[in-house]
Amino acid sequence: MFDNFYKGKRIFLTGHTGFKGSWLSLWLQAMGAEVTGYSLNPPTDPSLFEMANVAKGMKSIIGDVRDFAALSGAMNEAQPEIVIHMAAQPLVRDSYKIPVETYAINVMGTVHLLESVRHCASVKAVVNVTTDKCYGNKEWVWGYRENEPMGGYDPYSNSKGCSELVTASYRNSFFNPNDYGKTHSVALGSGRAGNVIGGGDWATDRLIPDIIRSFLKKEPVLIRSPYAIRPWQHVLEPLSGYLVLGRKLYEEGAAFAEGWNFGPDDSDAKPVEWILNRICSQWGDGASFTVDKNPQPHEATYLKLDCSKAKSRLEWHPKWNLETALDKIIEWTKVYEDGGDIRAVTLKQIEEYAKREAV
Repeated sequence: MFDNFYKGKRIFLTGHTGFKGSWLSLWLQAMGAEVTGYSLNPPTDPSLFEMANVAKGMKSIIGDVRDFAALSGAMNEAQPEIVIHMAAQPLVRDSYKIPVETYAINVMGTVHLLESVRHCASVKAVVNVTTDKCYGNKEWVWGYRENEPMGGYDPYSNSKGCSELVTASYRNSFFNPNDYGKTHSVALGSGRAGNVIGGGDWATDRLIPDIIRSFLKKEPVLIRSPYAIRPWQHVLEPLSGYLVLGRKLYEEGAAFAEGWNFGPDDSDAKPVEWILNRICSQWGDGASFTVDKNPQPHEATYLKLDCSKAKSRLEWHPKWNLETALDKIIEWTKVYEDGGDIRAVTLKQIEEYAKREAV
């Protein structure tokens, strides 16, 4: 898929022990990249990172992005060519419980990452991963474009909007595209995606993990917002976008140093209830759900992205529709349920995705 571009490339990846980070680590390993990961311990138990033995094919450093000295030291030792920043407090509901920690990780963590890049001469390309929730959400029926204002109602969404503002400030102040090749050689971009699903996600208060846990226990799923609409996408979709962007930043520099949306086609923006009906039908074995009538913290009802820019300029396109994504999750989970080889099934799905032509 990437014409061996990543083979032998030195990659510094924060958040490598998380759900998305574990998938990306395995993909980079499969392509022959030299990966250094920097992250806290896996955030869940069980975790994809441990089940798939992700650390086996990379250098794994347990560290905190809030510790600037440790982060900067690890980056300088790794001497990466490409940096992908995924470390985050990623959950909306947790951000109501731990707002200070959410801002410290998501905002100051970004500052520490970009400041570390400033002092690491080997870096040529940086991808800061944020979220579709970084936009000031007005519950529009059309998708948000990259030039829409940053915002965020809850501490998580707002902290990611702040992370985008930090990125823009560092790009203007220290990695200005007009000075690329003159005073610096760093191309800095950001990737915005959300509602990522896939095998191996065990986070609390997220739809697919909650469904899977209930199915494995043979219990009905308790659902908060059956009519909320989200742009659902398999985890490999945005990861492919980050990798495409990383390559463009490395090869073509300042022309691609900006924000980019990576979301599914409009047809895959579905309500929670649709997801439940589909996955219950595919799972079988009496799978069912009920609706939680208790008051819930505010979460957006409607949110989707306009990905025209990535499709046009990066030639990035979604490959798996929502039905396929849900089928892949069930396939992955059945292997887990049967005690199978988690690393093998994860790498198998990566290979299947990489070989599929975009539709």
